[in-house]
Amino acid sequence: MRHLLLLGMGCIFAAPLSAQGDTTTAQGDVAVTIYQNGQSLIQDSRQMNLPSGRSKQEFPDVSAQIRAETVTLTGPGIGIVEQNFDYDLLTPAKLMEKAVGQTVTLLRTNVATGVETRVRAKVLAANGGVVLQIGDSIEVLRDDGLPVRVIFDRVPPNLRARPTLSVTVESKGGLTPTTLTYLTPGLGWTSDYVTLFDDAKQTIDVQGWVTLTNSTGTDYSNADVLLVAGNPNQGGNRRMYQTPYSPSTGTIDEAGTESNNRERLGDYYLYPLGERTTIANAQQKQVSFLDVKSAPARNTYEFNNGWLATNEAASASSVLKFSTSRSGGLGDQLPAGTMRVYMRDKRGDPQFIGESRIEATPMGSAMSIRTGEAFDVKIKTVVEERTRINSNRWKTRMRYEITNARSNAVTVDLGQNGLWGDVRISEQSQEGKRVSADRIEWSVPVPANGKATVTATFDSRY
Repeated sequence: MRHLLLLGMGCIFAAPLSAQGDTTTAQGDVAVTIYQNGQSLIQDSRQMNLPSGRSKQEFPDVSAQIRAETVTLTGPGIGIVEQNFDYDLLTPAKLMEKAVGQTVTLLRTNVATGVETRVRAKVLAANGGVVLQIGDSIEVLRDDGLPVRVIFDRVPPNLRARPTLSVTVESKGGLTPTTLTYLTPGLGWTSDYVTLFDDAKQTIDVQGWVTLTNSTGTDYSNADVLLVAGNPNQGGNRRMYQTPYSPSTGTIDEAGTESNNRERLGDYYLYPLGERTTIANAQQKQVSFLDVKSAPARNTYEFNNGWLATNEAASASSVLKFSTSRSGGLGDQLPAGTMRVYMRDKRGDPQFIGESRIEATPMGSAMSIRTGEAFDVKIKTVVEERTRINSNRWKTRMRYEITNARSNAVTVDLGQNGLWGDVRISEQSQEGKRVSADRIEWSVPVPANGKATVTATFDSRY
C-alpha cells in the first residue's frame, strides 16, 4: 500500500498516514549527563530482541546533533560491524527536493463546484519554489491559498520522521539488554541565583535555580538527569589563556578552602536532580538546587583608581558582600552563573537592583557582588604633586575626596591600583592595606551628608 502525503498551498504537509498521532518514543531507560560547556552524555538502555547472526538494528529518537564518532553500543554477545546516522529528516521542503525528477499527482478543487480533478506532474525543480511539467507545459506551483494539493507516491527511503541511528551487529540472538551511549551538543544548563537583600537585618535569602535547555531535536522522556559543574576539555592541549567558559568575574575576594559531602567526579561537582524529568525539545525547564535563608551579608561601596588617574566626581560601586562558608555563609559551592539582587521597597515589594556574573566558587569564599553605581557616593581624585626625585625615582602625592549625600554614614573601600614593582608608600593620612602586588586599599568611613579625604604619597620609578 502506497503512502499518501498531502501538500496544501503554502507548503504545509500532513504527516504520513501511518504515523499520525504517534507520540511514543523508542527510547529506553535514559540517563542524561549535562556539562556546562554545551556537551552532554546520553546513555539509553533498551531491551532488544536480536536475531542470530548479522542484522541491522535501528535506534530512532537519538539526538539530531549526535556526534556519531562517539557512539558505542554495548550488550552481552554483541559485536558492531557498521553504524550509520540518518539525519535527513522528513519535512515538506525535503520531501519536495527528493521528488525532483519524479512524478507526483496534483489534486485540484474547483472553488465554485467543489469538483476535484487529478493530474500527473513531473517535478523539475524545488529551489525556492516548485517547478512542474504537466504534459507539454511548464508550471510553477503557486502559493496563493488556492485549493491545490500534491500527492506523493511514497516516502524516500533516506528520509526519516525522526533522527535515527542504524547499527549493523553480530549477535548470538535472543532478548538482549543493550546500552547506547553517545555525546551530543544541544543540551545545556546554566545556574541563576535570586538574592533578596534585607538592608535592616544585613542578611540575604538566596534561591539557586538550574535552567535546562534542549535544542537537540529530540525529547528525552523520564530521564535520570545529572548536572556537572565544570568544563571538560574538548581536544585542546595546554591552556595558554582563559577560555570563554571560565572568565574571571572579580566576584571572589578570597577563594575558599572548605569542603562538604557533595559528590565529585575528578575536579567536577555533581548535581543530580531529585527525581526523573522529561527534557522536551525546544524547551526550558527550571529546577531549584539551593535555598538559603538569612545568611549574613553587608552592603558597602568600592572605588578603584588607576595609576595617576584623575576625575571630578566618579561614582562608587555599590557592592554586596557575603561568604559561602559553612558557618556564617551560604554553606555550599556555587556553580558559575548569574546572581541577581533584589531589595524590598517601602511597600514591601522586591525590586531589582543589579546583577553580576559569578565564576565557579569554592565553599568558604568571600564574595563581592557589584550591583551598580552609587547615586549619592562620589569620589574625586587629584594628583596634587608629581616631582622627579632623581633620574630613577618619582614622588607622587594623591588626594582622594569622598562625598556622601545619603542621610546615613557609609564606608567606602578605596583602592589605588598600579603599584607594581618597588613602588613604596612614603606617607598616608590613614593606614591602608596592601591587598595585592599592585593594589592598596583604604576602608574610609564617610559621615552622613558629609565628606572624607585620604592623601597618600608614592615613591616610584615611573
